[in-house]
Amino acid sequence: MKSSSLSLCSLALLGSLLTGCAELAPPDHPEVTIAPEPEPAAPEAAPVIVSNENIPNLPLTDEIVFKVVSAEVAFQRGDFPAAFATTIALAQQTKDPRLTKRAMEMALINKQPLQAFLAARLWHDYSPNSDEATQYYLGFMVMNNNLDEVATLVAQRLAAASPKERGLQMLQTENLVMRNTNKEAAFTMLEKLYAPYPDYIEAHLALAQAAFTSNNHVRAMVEARAAMNLNPESQLAALTLAQVSPSPDEALAALDDFVSKNPSAQETRRAYAGMLVEQKQFIRARQQFELLSSGKPQDAGISYTLGVLSLQLNDIPAAEKYLLEFVRLLEVTPAEQRDPTSAFLYLSQIADERYDGANAVDWLAKIQSYDGKNAAYFNAQQRRALLIAKYQSLSAAQQFLHELPATTNEKIQLLQLEAELLRNADQNAEAATLLQQAISNYPDNQDLLYDFAMTAEKLEHFDEMETALRQVIKLNPENQQACNALGYSLADRNIRLPEARALIEKALSLAPNDAFILDSMGWLEFREHKNETALAFLLKAYKLRPDIEIAVHASEVLWMMGDEQKAKILLKEAQQKDATNASLKTLLERLNIQL
Repeated sequence: MKSSSLSLCSLALLGSLLTGCAELAPPDHPEVTIAPEPEPAAPEAAPVIVSNENIPNLPLTDEIVFKVVSAEVAFQRGDFPAAFATTIALAQQTKDPRLTKRAMEMALINKQPLQAFLAARLWHDYSPNSDEATQYYLGFMVMNNNLDEVATLVAQRLAAASPKERGLQMLQTENLVMRNTNKEAAFTMLEKLYAPYPDYIEAHLALAQAAFTSNNHVRAMVEARAAMNLNPESQLAALTLAQVSPSPDEALAALDDFVSKNPSAQETRRAYAGMLVEQKQFIRARQQFELLSSGKPQDAGISYTLGVLSLQLNDIPAAEKYLLEFVRLLEVTPAEQRDPTSAFLYLSQIADERYDGANAVDWLAKIQSYDGKNAAYFNAQQRRALLIAKYQSLSAAQQFLHELPATTNEKIQLLQLEAELLRNADQNAEAATLLQQAISNYPDNQDLLYDFAMTAEKLEHFDEMETALRQVIKLNPENQQACNALGYSLADRNIRLPEARALIEKALSLAPNDAFILDSMGWLEFREHKNETALAFLLKAYKLRPDIEIAVHASEVLWMMGDEQKAKILLKEAQQKDATNASLKTLLERLNIQL
């Protein structure tokens, strides 16, 4: 044979066949004896499951080695039929369960369930005391709906097991059997199997889970309560009772009662706190996480959760305290595999809200991980540029953006952000020039074209705006933003209203619940003197999104319809949000409205 690189599987299999030989043959005898391979040590915290493989005591001949290697080479080259046939034939010849297991693995990798089942059955036949072989065999029996054979085998295993093993087997069997498509039949089978063991808490826990899976919620509660009666201090029983409870309120009540009686039950308390978060009961959730923190003050995850919950409750000092503690714990515990990015973002946001620009920028500067794929890093740097422009200068922000490493797509986003910074500084002409240059490099980029169109509109360069938007629509006729923007511009300038209607109707068909498109349609109706219809569109838009621009439009329609009181209510709401808004100020001056 020519030499060939063998897969790790083949080397491992040969190694297992060669490991632990009882006695080496003398030079004139080419054969050695296969001895059972030693069992690997189980992890200290994991339950010990004895393999009990029946390894045959037979000579390892050149023929066996050749067939094992040739099967692995064939498998590596993608010839599954040859590899499987050789391995399963050799398994039948030697009755070595390791070969049947390898044949099953080959079949599973190649998604051949029938061959996998045949190999698993042979594996179980050759090594009936192997827990691993039995689990695979039972799994295939369940998949094939052969519950009678499953019941026979499980009953034998439960009867032969020690009390400690029996409880674990009950939970494992439920998890396996309830994968059967006929949930009711699977539950009935488990009910009969576990009937002889009424004093096992695992039997009731398994039946509770099985009943819940088969939508028998009443029985699930009965079994969960039976488990709790057998061991009122069992966290698993408490969690099961909460899981099968018919409503979130009842589940929360069960968990609250349990942690009150068992204050040291940390896992149950954590589950209780998590469920409170799911139910948006943030005050109670924070109380539970604070109790968890008192028991585990060095738990970074709890500190982070408390920080986020405090933000949700608008308790900014507490949020900052917990998030700083989270960052500190990560610094003193390098092995803690947690990403601090979101904490840095929150801390930057907190600093920004109190106008602490230096810290707002510095927290984002701590996010230092760029590989062209880290969206969180890139988004943080864009946020950083906005803060630099806000607290330092526009030119500093521009320089920062120019120095950022970026992929092609990211460069386009940075160009858009720089244009936004220029517009925010009322440098619309400079923004338009920047975007024009960008479009010359990326002529078919819809985002750049759209941004340029909106900038051109601010400059009242309507021909350039229209050309850019029509290019976007040509590139993507389904772009509702472009259709809406062009349609609204025509309606706002009160020109070519039939064309405006066609564009806005197209946008509305693509996004019927978009508030800004509804606003455009309402404004178009107003231009066409259809005030009632206009008001209906505008009020619907405002309900979906209480935006100042929409409020201004609705207020003008109301004012023109003579309903000055409602118009002023909307205008006051808009004024409270932003009294400096240009559209609001223009309307108040134009209609001489006093608020």
